[in-house]
Amino acid sequence: MDYNELLIDELMKRVTKYAFWWIPLGLSILFLTSCEKFLNPEQELRIEEENLYKDWYEYRSVEMGMYALQQKLVEQLLILGELRGDLLEITPNATADMVEIYNFNISKTNEFASPTGFFKLIAACNNFIRILEQEQPAVVDPESPVNNYDNLYGEAICMRAWAYFNAVRIYGKVPYIHESLTTIEEVEAYIKSPGTYIDSVHILFAKDGFYNDTVFNEPIDLEKQYYDTDLVIDTYTNQIKNKVKAVGVNHFIVNNDDTWEVTIWNDYAMDALMGQMYLTQGDLVQASSHFLRIMNNPSDTYRYHIDDSFGYGAWRNIFNQIDTREHIYTIWFNKGNFQQNSFQSYFEDWGPHKYKLKPTYLSILNWESVFRGAVIDVDQNNPDLTEVVFPGIPSDFYRGFGSSYYYVNNNVGISEQEYMDMLILRRDGDDRSSRAIMENMDTVVMKYSIGRNSFGQDANYTIYRASGIQLYMAEIYTYWVYIQNDLPITNTNSALGILNDGSNYTLDAGRVEVGVRGRVGLGSGSAAIAIRNINYLHDPFTNEITGYTDLTGDFSGKQ
Repeated sequence: MDYNELLIDELMKRVTKYAFWWIPLGLSILFLTSCEKFLNPEQELRIEEENLYKDWYEYRSVEMGMYALQQKLVEQLLILGELRGDLLEITPNATADMVEIYNFNISKTNEFASPTGFFKLIAACNNFIRILEQEQPAVVDPESPVNNYDNLYGEAICMRAWAYFNAVRIYGKVPYIHESLTTIEEVEAYIKSPGTYIDSVHILFAKDGFYNDTVFNEPIDLEKQYYDTDLVIDTYTNQIKNKVKAVGVNHFIVNNDDTWEVTIWNDYAMDALMGQMYLTQGDLVQASSHFLRIMNNPSDTYRYHIDDSFGYGAWRNIFNQIDTREHIYTIWFNKGNFQQNSFQSYFEDWGPHKYKLKPTYLSILNWESVFRGAVIDVDQNNPDLTEVVFPGIPSDFYRGFGSSYYYVNNNVGISEQEYMDMLILRRDGDDRSSRAIMENMDTVVMKYSIGRNSFGQDANYTIYRASGIQLYMAEIYTYWVYIQNDLPITNTNSALGILNDGSNYTLDAGRVEVGVRGRVGLGSGSAAIAIRNINYLHDPFTNEITGYTDLTGDFSGKQ
Protein backbone atom coordinates (compact mmCIF):
# COMPACT_ATOMS: atom_id res chain seq x y z
CA MET A 1 0.00 0.00 0.00
CA ASP A 2 1.57 3.34 -1.06
CA TYR A 3 1.47 6.65 0.81
CA ASN A 4 -1.64 7.85 -0.98
CA GLU A 5 -3.55 4.69 -0.13
CA LEU A 6 -2.44 4.93 3.48
CA LEU A 7 -3.69 8.50 3.71
CA ILE A 8 -6.96 7.61 2.06
CA ASP A 9 -7.31 4.74 4.49
CA GLU A 10 -6.56 7.11 7.36
CA LEU A 11 -9.22 9.52 6.22
CA MET A 12 -11.69 6.61 6.06
CA LYS A 13 -12.73 7.44 2.56
CA ARG A 14 -16.25 6.23 1.88
CA VAL A 15 -17.68 8.28 -0.97
CA THR A 16 -21.23 7.85 -2.23
CA LYS A 17 -21.72 8.43 -5.94
CA TYR A 18 -24.28 10.72 -7.43
CA ALA A 19 -24.51 12.12 -10.93
CA PHE A 20 -27.28 14.70 -10.96
CA TRP A 21 -28.11 17.98 -9.26
CA TRP A 22 -31.23 17.94 -7.09
CA ILE A 23 -33.37 21.05 -7.39
CA PRO A 24 -36.85 22.02 -6.18
CA LEU A 25 -39.83 21.68 -8.47
CA GLY A 26 -41.86 24.78 -9.22
CA LEU A 27 -39.17 27.25 -8.12
CA SER A 28 -41.18 28.19 -5.07
CA ILE A 29 -38.34 30.38 -3.89
CA LEU A 30 -39.83 33.07 -6.13
CA PHE A 31 -42.58 33.61 -3.59
CA LEU A 32 -40.60 33.32 -0.36
CA THR A 33 -41.40 35.79 2.39
CA SER A 34 -39.41 34.54 5.38
CA CYS A 35 -36.31 32.62 6.39
CA GLU A 36 -38.45 29.52 6.92
CA LYS A 37 -38.91 29.10 3.16
CA PHE A 38 -35.33 29.97 2.31
CA LEU A 39 -33.93 26.47 2.67
CA ASN A 40 -37.14 24.58 2.00
CA PRO A 41 -37.46 23.09 -1.48
CA GLU A 42 -40.96 21.60 -1.53
CA GLN A 43 -40.30 18.69 -3.88
CA GLU A 44 -37.28 17.17 -5.54
CA LEU A 45 -36.78 16.37 -9.20
CA ARG A 46 -33.74 15.00 -11.00
CA ILE A 47 -32.88 17.26 -13.90
CA GLU A 48 -29.94 17.11 -16.26
CA GLU A 49 -27.47 19.96 -15.81
CA GLU A 50 -27.94 21.32 -19.33
CA ASN A 51 -31.57 22.08 -18.49
CA LEU A 52 -30.64 24.20 -15.49
CA TYR A 53 -29.71 27.87 -15.15
CA LYS A 54 -32.40 29.39 -17.33
CA ASP A 55 -33.10 32.23 -14.90
CA TRP A 56 -32.01 33.72 -11.58
CA TYR A 57 -34.21 31.55 -9.37
CA GLU A 58 -32.69 28.35 -10.68
CA TYR A 59 -29.25 29.58 -9.66
CA ARG A 60 -30.60 30.40 -6.23
CA SER A 61 -32.26 27.01 -5.89
CA VAL A 62 -29.05 25.16 -6.65
CA GLU A 63 -27.22 27.37 -4.15
CA MET A 64 -29.73 26.23 -1.53
CA GLY A 65 -28.74 22.66 -2.26
CA MET A 66 -25.21 23.59 -1.19
CA TYR A 67 -26.50 24.99 2.10
CA ALA A 68 -28.34 21.71 2.65
CA LEU A 69 -25.02 19.88 2.27
CA GLN A 70 -23.48 22.23 4.82
CA GLN A 71 -26.34 21.50 7.23
CA LYS A 72 -25.41 17.82 7.12
CA LEU A 73 -21.96 18.59 8.57
CA VAL A 74 -23.04 20.19 11.86
CA GLU A 75 -23.30 16.99 13.92
CA GLN A 76 -19.88 15.88 12.73
CA LEU A 77 -18.37 19.26 13.61
CA LEU A 78 -19.88 19.21 17.09
CA ILE A 79 -18.83 15.64 17.87
CA LEU A 80 -15.29 15.95 16.51
CA GLY A 81 -14.84 19.35 18.12
CA GLU A 82 -16.36 19.22 21.59
CA LEU A 83 -16.25 15.48 22.33
CA ARG A 84 -12.52 15.43 21.62
CA GLY A 85 -12.02 18.47 23.85
CA ASP A 86 -12.82 19.03 27.51
CA LEU A 87 -16.44 20.16 27.19
CA LEU A 88 -18.39 16.94 26.59
CA GLU A 89 -18.20 13.34 27.73
CA ILE A 90 -20.15 10.20 26.90
CA THR A 91 -22.95 8.62 28.92
CA PRO A 92 -23.76 4.88 29.06
CA ASN A 93 -26.23 5.54 26.23
CA ALA A 94 -23.55 6.76 23.81
CA THR A 95 -23.22 4.97 20.49
CA ALA A 96 -20.16 2.87 19.69
CA ASP A 97 -18.99 5.57 17.27
CA MET A 98 -19.21 8.23 20.01
CA VAL A 99 -17.23 6.00 22.37
CA GLU A 100 -14.52 5.65 19.74
CA ILE A 101 -14.30 9.42 19.27
CA TYR A 102 -14.19 10.02 23.03
CA ASN A 103 -11.42 7.44 23.51
CA PHE A 104 -9.42 8.64 20.47
CA ASN A 105 -9.63 5.15 18.99
CA ILE A 106 -11.46 5.72 15.73
CA SER A 107 -12.28 2.97 13.25
CA LYS A 108 -12.55 3.37 9.48
CA THR A 109 -16.32 2.88 9.59
CA ASN A 110 -17.00 5.54 12.22
CA GLU A 111 -19.89 7.69 10.98
CA PHE A 112 -18.44 10.90 12.42
CA ALA A 113 -14.93 10.43 11.03
CA SER A 114 -15.64 10.11 7.32
CA PRO A 115 -14.59 13.09 5.15
CA THR A 116 -17.34 12.28 2.64
CA GLY A 117 -19.55 15.20 3.68
CA PHE A 118 -16.74 17.68 3.14
CA PHE A 119 -15.92 16.20 -0.27
CA LYS A 120 -19.56 16.42 -1.32
CA LEU A 121 -19.74 20.08 -0.35
CA ILE A 122 -16.44 20.91 -2.07
CA ALA A 123 -17.52 19.13 -5.27
CA ALA A 124 -20.87 20.95 -5.25
CA CYS A 125 -19.09 24.29 -4.76
CA ASN A 126 -16.71 23.46 -7.62
CA ASN A 127 -19.64 22.78 -9.92
CA PHE A 128 -21.56 25.90 -8.98
CA ILE A 129 -18.47 28.11 -9.25
CA ARG A 130 -17.72 26.63 -12.68
CA ILE A 131 -21.28 27.25 -13.87
CA LEU A 132 -21.24 30.87 -12.66
CA GLU A 133 -17.91 31.51 -14.36
CA GLN A 134 -19.22 29.84 -17.50
CA GLU A 135 -22.69 31.38 -17.73
CA GLN A 136 -22.08 34.69 -15.91
CA PRO A 137 -18.49 35.60 -16.88
CA ALA A 138 -18.77 39.05 -15.30
CA VAL A 139 -18.18 37.40 -11.92
CA VAL A 140 -14.49 37.01 -12.81
CA ASP A 141 -14.17 40.59 -14.06
CA PRO A 142 -13.09 42.83 -11.16
CA GLU A 143 -14.11 45.93 -13.12
CA SER A 144 -17.73 44.94 -13.74
CA PRO A 145 -20.46 46.30 -11.43
CA VAL A 146 -21.47 44.03 -8.56
CA ASN A 147 -24.73 42.14 -9.06
CA ASN A 148 -26.48 39.19 -7.44
CA TYR A 149 -24.41 36.68 -9.38
CA ASP A 150 -21.29 38.16 -7.79
CA ASN A 151 -22.91 37.69 -4.39
CA LEU A 152 -23.72 34.06 -5.20
CA TYR A 153 -20.17 33.56 -6.43
CA GLY A 154 -18.82 34.96 -3.17
CA GLU A 155 -21.06 32.64 -1.14
CA ALA A 156 -19.82 29.57 -3.02
CA ILE A 157 -16.14 30.52 -2.74
CA CYS A 158 -16.45 31.20 1.00
CA MET A 159 -18.33 27.96 1.56
CA ARG A 160 -15.66 25.97 -0.27
CA ALA A 161 -12.87 27.67 1.72
CA TRP A 162 -14.74 26.94 4.96
CA ALA A 163 -15.11 23.27 4.00
CA TYR A 164 -11.39 22.90 3.27
CA PHE A 165 -10.40 24.76 6.44
CA ASN A 166 -12.55 22.62 8.72
CA ALA A 167 -11.54 19.41 6.97
CA VAL A 168 -7.82 20.10 7.31
CA ARG A 169 -8.22 20.95 10.99
CA ILE A 170 -9.88 17.57 11.52
CA TYR A 171 -7.74 15.34 9.29
CA GLY A 172 -4.38 17.12 9.26
CA LYS A 173 -4.05 16.85 5.48
CA VAL A 174 -6.72 16.87 2.81
CA PRO A 175 -6.60 16.08 -0.90
CA TYR A 176 -6.85 19.15 -3.08
CA ILE A 177 -9.93 18.63 -5.23
CA HIS A 178 -9.29 20.38 -8.53
CA GLU A 179 -11.97 22.82 -9.66
CA SER A 180 -12.70 20.74 -12.75
CA LEU A 181 -13.87 17.88 -10.49
CA THR A 182 -17.51 18.71 -9.96
CA THR A 183 -19.18 15.47 -8.86
CA ILE A 184 -18.51 12.98 -6.11
CA GLU A 185 -18.03 10.35 -8.81
CA GLU A 186 -15.12 12.30 -10.26
CA VAL A 187 -13.71 13.05 -6.82
CA GLU A 188 -13.78 9.36 -5.95
CA ALA A 189 -11.96 8.38 -9.12
CA TYR A 190 -9.38 11.12 -8.59
CA ILE A 191 -8.62 10.20 -4.98
CA LYS A 192 -8.39 6.49 -5.75
CA SER A 193 -6.15 6.98 -8.78
CA PRO A 194 -2.59 5.67 -8.24
CA GLY A 195 -0.87 8.80 -9.52
CA THR A 196 -1.83 11.43 -12.08
CA TYR A 197 -5.53 11.62 -12.91
CA ILE A 198 -6.62 12.65 -16.43
CA ASP A 199 -9.74 14.79 -16.51
CA SER A 200 -11.10 14.37 -20.03
CA VAL A 201 -14.04 16.75 -19.64
CA HIS A 202 -12.18 19.84 -18.46
CA ILE A 203 -13.39 23.01 -20.18
CA LEU A 204 -11.57 26.30 -20.45
CA PHE A 205 -13.79 29.31 -20.94
CA ALA A 206 -12.88 32.82 -21.94
CA LYS A 207 -13.27 35.83 -19.68
CA ASP A 208 -15.79 37.37 -22.06
CA GLY A 209 -18.08 34.37 -22.04
CA PHE A 210 -18.42 30.64 -22.43
CA TYR A 211 -19.26 30.81 -26.13
CA ASN A 212 -16.41 33.07 -27.24
CA ASP A 213 -12.86 31.79 -27.72
CA THR A 214 -13.57 28.81 -25.50
CA VAL A 215 -11.62 25.55 -25.66
CA PHE A 216 -13.86 22.52 -25.14
CA ASN A 217 -12.97 19.13 -23.69
CA GLU A 218 -9.27 19.70 -23.30
CA PRO A 219 -7.76 16.72 -21.46
CA ILE A 220 -5.56 17.77 -18.55
CA ASP A 221 -3.39 15.88 -16.11
CA LEU A 222 -4.33 16.43 -12.47
CA GLU A 223 -1.48 15.67 -10.11
CA LYS A 224 -2.74 14.41 -6.78
CA GLN A 225 -1.82 16.82 -4.00
CA TYR A 226 -2.42 16.82 -0.26
CA TYR A 227 -2.72 20.16 1.49
CA ASP A 228 -1.71 20.77 5.09
CA THR A 229 -3.16 23.57 7.21
CA ASP A 230 -0.76 26.27 6.02
CA LEU A 231 -1.30 25.43 2.37
CA VAL A 232 -5.08 25.42 2.75
CA ILE A 233 -4.96 28.81 4.47
CA ASP A 234 -2.57 30.32 1.91
CA THR A 235 -4.60 29.01 -1.02
CA TYR A 236 -8.05 30.03 0.11
CA THR A 237 -7.28 33.35 1.77
CA ASN A 238 -5.64 34.40 -1.50
CA GLN A 239 -8.55 33.06 -3.49
CA ILE A 240 -11.07 35.02 -1.43
CA LYS A 241 -8.98 38.20 -1.68
CA ASN A 242 -8.49 37.92 -5.43
CA LYS A 243 -11.81 36.50 -6.62
CA VAL A 244 -14.57 37.74 -4.33
CA LYS A 245 -16.20 41.09 -5.05
CA ALA A 246 -19.16 40.68 -2.69
CA VAL A 247 -20.75 37.98 -0.53
CA GLY A 248 -24.41 37.27 0.17
CA VAL A 249 -27.57 38.10 -1.76
CA ASN A 250 -29.63 40.83 -0.05
CA HIS A 251 -33.03 39.23 0.52
CA PHE A 252 -34.15 41.93 2.96
CA ILE A 253 -35.11 44.10 -0.01
CA VAL A 254 -37.75 41.54 -0.98
CA ASN A 255 -39.04 40.14 2.31
CA ASN A 256 -38.08 42.70 5.00
CA ASP A 257 -36.52 39.89 7.08
CA ASP A 258 -33.01 40.90 8.12
CA THR A 259 -32.20 37.49 9.66
CA TRP A 260 -31.71 36.08 6.17
CA GLU A 261 -28.42 37.93 5.97
CA VAL A 262 -26.82 35.88 8.74
CA THR A 263 -28.17 32.49 7.63
CA ILE A 264 -26.15 32.66 4.42
CA TRP A 265 -22.53 33.52 3.78
CA ASN A 266 -22.16 37.30 3.96
CA ASP A 267 -19.40 39.91 4.08
CA TYR A 268 -19.01 39.71 7.87
CA ALA A 269 -18.96 35.91 7.79
CA MET A 270 -16.23 36.13 5.16
CA ASP A 271 -14.22 38.41 7.46
CA ALA A 272 -14.75 36.00 10.35
CA LEU A 273 -13.49 33.08 8.26
CA MET A 274 -10.51 35.04 6.97
CA GLY A 275 -9.61 36.22 10.46
CA GLN A 276 -9.91 32.72 11.88
CA MET A 277 -7.66 31.29 9.17
CA TYR A 278 -5.01 33.99 9.64
CA LEU A 279 -5.16 33.59 13.43
CA THR A 280 -4.64 29.84 13.05
CA GLN A 281 -1.54 30.61 11.01
CA GLY A 282 -0.28 33.11 13.58
CA ASP A 283 -0.64 36.19 11.37
CA LEU A 284 -2.04 38.57 13.99
CA VAL A 285 -1.94 41.65 11.75
CA GLN A 286 -4.04 40.11 9.00
CA ALA A 287 -6.38 38.41 11.48
CA SER A 288 -7.02 41.64 13.38
CA SER A 289 -7.79 43.58 10.20
CA HIS A 290 -10.70 41.24 9.49
CA PHE A 291 -11.93 40.97 13.08
CA LEU A 292 -11.88 44.74 13.55
CA ARG A 293 -14.04 45.22 10.45
CA ILE A 294 -16.67 43.16 12.25
CA MET A 295 -16.20 44.73 15.69
CA ASN A 296 -16.27 48.29 14.36
CA ASN A 297 -19.51 47.86 12.45
CA PRO A 298 -20.84 51.42 11.93
CA SER A 299 -24.57 50.58 12.17
CA ASP A 300 -26.93 52.62 14.34
CA THR A 301 -27.72 49.50 16.38
CA TYR A 302 -24.05 49.03 17.37
CA ARG A 303 -24.12 45.69 15.67
CA TYR A 304 -21.44 43.31 16.98
CA HIS A 305 -20.19 45.88 19.53
CA ILE A 306 -21.53 43.84 22.51
CA ASP A 307 -24.06 46.14 24.13
CA ASP A 308 -26.71 45.04 26.64
CA SER A 309 -29.09 43.63 24.01
CA PHE A 310 -28.26 40.15 25.29
CA GLY A 311 -27.41 41.15 28.82
CA TYR A 312 -28.17 39.19 31.98
CA GLY A 313 -31.31 37.04 31.55
CA ALA A 314 -31.52 37.87 27.84
CA TRP A 315 -28.19 36.12 27.16
CA ARG A 316 -29.93 32.78 26.61
CA ASN A 317 -31.91 34.31 23.73
CA ILE A 318 -28.78 33.97 21.62
CA PHE A 319 -29.74 30.30 21.29
CA ASN A 320 -33.49 30.52 20.70
CA GLN A 321 -33.52 33.23 18.04
CA ILE A 322 -31.43 34.66 15.25
CA ASP A 323 -30.47 38.31 15.66
CA THR A 324 -28.15 40.34 13.46
CA ARG A 325 -26.79 42.22 16.48
CA GLU A 326 -25.04 39.05 17.70
CA HIS A 327 -25.11 36.41 14.99
CA ILE A 328 -22.67 36.61 12.10
CA TYR A 329 -23.35 33.27 10.46
CA THR A 330 -25.79 30.67 11.78
CA ILE A 331 -26.84 27.43 10.09
CA TRP A 332 -30.61 27.46 10.34
CA PHE A 333 -32.91 24.47 10.92
CA ASN A 334 -36.70 24.14 11.04
CA LYS A 335 -38.74 21.01 11.71
CA GLY A 336 -41.71 22.30 9.72
CA ASN A 337 -39.51 22.31 6.65
CA PHE A 338 -38.03 18.86 7.35
CA GLN A 339 -34.66 20.32 8.30
CA GLN A 340 -33.56 18.75 11.54
CA ASN A 341 -30.48 17.60 13.42
CA SER A 342 -29.81 15.21 16.31
CA PHE A 343 -28.60 17.64 18.96
CA GLN A 344 -31.63 17.25 21.23
CA SER A 345 -31.43 13.48 20.88
CA TYR A 346 -27.78 13.58 21.93
CA PHE A 347 -28.26 15.80 24.96
CA GLU A 348 -31.78 15.70 26.41
CA ASP A 349 -32.61 13.40 29.32
CA TRP A 350 -36.37 13.57 28.79
CA GLY A 351 -39.02 12.86 26.19
CA PRO A 352 -38.07 10.51 23.37
CA HIS A 353 -34.35 11.25 23.59
CA LYS A 354 -31.40 9.07 24.50
CA TYR A 355 -29.08 11.31 26.59
CA LYS A 356 -25.90 10.14 24.89
CA LEU A 357 -23.62 13.06 25.77
CA LYS A 358 -23.31 15.35 28.77
CA PRO A 359 -21.14 18.27 29.97
CA THR A 360 -17.86 17.40 31.66
CA TYR A 361 -17.25 18.19 35.30
CA LEU A 362 -14.62 20.73 34.23
CA SER A 363 -17.04 22.62 31.99
CA ILE A 364 -19.59 22.89 34.82
CA LEU A 365 -16.89 23.96 37.27
CA ASN A 366 -15.96 26.81 34.94
CA TRP A 367 -19.47 28.24 35.39
CA GLU A 368 -19.97 27.47 39.08
CA SER A 369 -16.57 28.66 40.35
CA VAL A 370 -17.34 32.25 39.30
CA PHE A 371 -18.29 34.58 42.16
CA ARG A 372 -19.89 38.01 41.86
CA GLY A 373 -19.96 40.68 44.54
CA ALA A 374 -17.07 39.30 46.59
CA VAL A 375 -15.36 41.65 49.05
CA ILE A 376 -11.64 41.09 49.58
CA ASP A 377 -9.47 42.99 52.05
CA VAL A 378 -6.18 43.22 50.18
CA ASP A 379 -2.99 43.83 52.14
CA GLN A 380 -0.67 45.54 49.66
CA ASN A 381 2.41 45.05 51.83
CA ASN A 382 1.89 41.46 52.91
CA PRO A 383 -0.20 39.28 50.57
CA ASP A 384 -0.30 36.54 53.19
CA LEU A 385 -2.58 38.77 55.29
CA THR A 386 -5.12 39.35 52.51
CA GLU A 387 -8.49 37.82 53.39
CA VAL A 388 -11.97 37.36 51.99
CA VAL A 389 -14.51 39.48 53.89
CA PHE A 390 -17.51 38.26 51.87
CA PRO A 391 -17.12 35.39 49.37
CA GLY A 392 -19.82 36.65 47.01
CA ILE A 393 -22.58 34.82 45.17
CA PRO A 394 -21.41 31.74 43.25
CA SER A 395 -22.18 30.85 39.62
CA ASP A 396 -22.21 32.60 36.28
CA PHE A 397 -25.95 32.29 36.58
CA TYR A 398 -26.97 33.88 33.27
CA ARG A 399 -24.64 32.06 30.89
CA GLY A 400 -24.35 28.81 32.84
CA PHE A 401 -27.28 27.17 34.62
CA GLY A 402 -30.45 27.16 32.52
CA SER A 403 -28.63 28.39 29.43
CA SER A 404 -25.60 26.20 28.83
CA TYR A 405 -26.45 23.32 31.17
CA TYR A 406 -29.20 22.05 33.46
CA TYR A 407 -29.73 19.51 36.25
CA VAL A 408 -32.47 16.88 35.85
CA ASN A 409 -33.70 14.01 38.04
CA ASN A 410 -36.26 11.57 36.58
CA ASN A 411 -37.32 14.04 33.90
CA VAL A 412 -37.82 16.78 36.50
CA GLY A 413 -35.49 19.76 36.40
CA ILE A 414 -34.00 21.34 39.49
CA SER A 415 -35.59 24.67 40.42
CA GLU A 416 -33.62 27.91 40.49
CA GLN A 417 -34.10 28.09 44.25
CA GLU A 418 -32.81 24.55 44.76
CA TYR A 419 -29.85 25.33 42.54
CA MET A 420 -28.92 28.46 44.49
CA ASP A 421 -29.44 26.64 47.80
CA MET A 422 -27.02 23.95 46.64
CA LEU A 423 -24.37 26.51 45.71
CA ILE A 424 -24.72 28.55 48.91
CA LEU A 425 -24.61 25.44 51.11
CA ARG A 426 -21.48 24.29 49.31
CA ARG A 427 -19.93 27.75 49.58
CA ASP A 428 -20.58 27.79 53.33
CA GLY A 429 -19.05 24.35 53.84
CA ASP A 430 -22.23 22.31 54.27
CA ASP A 431 -21.26 19.70 51.69
CA ARG A 432 -23.62 17.08 53.06
CA SER A 433 -26.75 19.18 52.55
CA SER A 434 -25.47 20.38 49.18
CA ARG A 435 -24.93 16.81 47.97
CA ALA A 436 -28.39 15.81 49.20
CA ILE A 437 -29.96 18.30 46.79
CA MET A 438 -27.86 16.95 43.92
CA GLU A 439 -28.43 13.25 44.60
CA ASN A 440 -29.31 11.34 41.39
CA MET A 441 -29.15 14.50 39.29
CA ASP A 442 -28.11 14.19 35.64
CA THR A 443 -26.28 17.08 34.00
CA VAL A 444 -27.53 17.96 30.52
CA VAL A 445 -26.46 20.36 27.78
CA MET A 446 -29.20 22.97 27.58
CA LYS A 447 -28.35 25.45 24.83
CA TYR A 448 -29.78 23.30 22.02
CA SER A 449 -33.08 22.87 23.88
CA ILE A 450 -33.90 26.52 24.63
CA GLY A 451 -37.14 27.45 22.89
CA ARG A 452 -37.56 23.94 21.41
CA ASN A 453 -40.16 21.31 22.18
CA SER A 454 -39.05 17.74 22.79
CA PHE A 455 -39.83 16.71 19.23
CA GLY A 456 -38.34 19.77 17.55
CA GLN A 457 -34.89 18.45 16.67
CA ASP A 458 -34.20 21.73 14.87
CA ALA A 459 -31.79 23.75 17.00
CA ASN A 460 -29.72 26.23 15.03
CA TYR A 461 -25.95 25.86 14.87
CA THR A 462 -23.95 29.07 15.06
CA ILE A 463 -20.66 29.20 13.18
CA TYR A 464 -19.69 32.79 14.05
CA ARG A 465 -21.11 35.31 16.50
CA ALA A 466 -20.01 38.65 17.91
CA SER A 467 -18.66 37.55 21.28
CA GLY A 468 -16.51 34.87 19.66
CA ILE A 469 -14.90 37.43 17.36
CA GLN A 470 -14.38 39.81 20.29
CA LEU A 471 -12.64 37.05 22.26
CA TYR A 472 -10.41 36.25 19.28
CA MET A 473 -9.42 39.92 19.21
CA ALA A 474 -8.78 39.92 22.96
CA GLU A 475 -6.42 37.00 22.43
CA ILE A 476 -4.57 38.94 19.73
CA TYR A 477 -4.26 42.02 21.94
CA THR A 478 -2.91 39.88 24.78
CA TYR A 479 0.06 38.68 22.76
CA TRP A 480 0.55 41.68 20.51
CA VAL A 481 3.64 43.71 21.39
CA TYR A 482 5.17 46.44 19.25
CA ILE A 483 8.14 48.76 19.66
CA GLN A 484 7.63 52.51 20.04
CA ASN A 485 10.53 54.83 20.91
CA ASP A 486 12.62 51.74 21.64
CA LEU A 487 10.11 50.56 24.25
CA PRO A 488 7.78 47.54 24.07
CA ILE A 489 4.14 48.63 23.95
CA THR A 490 1.32 46.21 24.73
CA ASN A 491 -2.41 46.18 24.03
CA THR A 492 -3.50 44.38 27.17
CA ASN A 493 -5.81 47.23 28.21
CA SER A 494 -7.73 46.75 24.98
CA ALA A 495 -8.01 43.03 25.73
CA LEU A 496 -9.34 43.81 29.21
CA GLY A 497 -11.82 46.28 27.73
CA ILE A 498 -13.18 43.60 25.42
CA LEU A 499 -13.60 41.21 28.33
CA ASN A 500 -14.86 43.51 31.07
CA ASP A 501 -16.61 46.72 30.10
CA GLY A 502 -16.27 47.68 26.42
CA SER A 503 -13.68 50.37 27.18
CA ASN A 504 -11.68 49.21 24.15
CA TYR A 505 -14.14 51.30 22.10
CA THR A 506 -14.05 54.51 24.14
CA LEU A 507 -13.45 55.69 27.70
CA ASP A 508 -16.69 57.67 27.62
CA ALA A 509 -18.72 56.58 30.65
CA GLY A 510 -21.90 56.79 28.58
CA ARG A 511 -20.79 54.24 25.98
CA VAL A 512 -23.24 51.52 24.95
CA GLU A 513 -20.57 48.81 24.79
CA VAL A 514 -20.45 46.72 27.97
CA GLY A 515 -17.94 43.92 27.29
CA VAL A 516 -18.30 40.16 26.97
CA ARG A 517 -18.33 39.57 30.74
CA GLY A 518 -19.83 42.94 31.54
CA ARG A 519 -23.13 42.17 29.87
CA VAL A 520 -23.78 39.49 32.49
CA GLY A 521 -22.52 41.51 35.46
CA LEU A 522 -18.97 40.12 35.64
CA GLY A 523 -17.04 43.09 34.29
CA SER A 524 -16.37 45.11 37.43
CA GLY A 525 -15.15 44.75 40.99
CA SER A 526 -13.63 41.47 42.09
CA ALA A 527 -15.39 39.63 39.23
CA ALA A 528 -13.52 41.55 36.53
CA ILE A 529 -10.46 40.13 34.80
CA ALA A 530 -7.41 42.15 35.84
CA ILE A 531 -3.64 42.10 35.39
CA ARG A 532 -1.93 42.33 38.76
CA ASN A 533 1.47 41.64 40.25
CA ILE A 534 -0.13 39.56 43.01
CA ASN A 535 -2.76 37.10 41.80
CA TYR A 536 -4.71 35.24 44.45
CA LEU A 537 -5.80 31.63 44.09
CA HIS A 538 -9.28 30.76 45.33
CA ASP A 539 -11.11 27.61 46.33
CA PRO A 540 -13.61 26.95 43.50
CA PHE A 541 -16.46 26.22 45.93
CA THR A 542 -15.93 28.59 48.88
CA ASN A 543 -13.92 31.37 47.18
CA GLU A 544 -11.53 31.40 50.12
CA ILE A 545 -7.93 32.35 49.31
CA THR A 546 -5.69 29.29 49.05
CA GLY A 547 -2.49 30.98 47.92
CA TYR A 548 -1.12 33.46 45.41
CA THR A 549 1.37 33.90 42.59
CA ASP A 550 3.74 36.85 42.40
CA LEU A 551 4.21 38.04 38.81
CA THR A 552 6.12 41.19 39.63
CA GLY A 553 8.46 41.81 36.70
CA ASP A 554 7.20 38.68 34.91
CA PHE A 555 5.87 40.12 31.66
CA SER A 556 5.28 36.77 29.92
CA GLY A 557 3.55 35.41 33.03
CA LYS A 558 1.08 38.29 32.98
CA GLN A 559 0.24 37.51 29.38
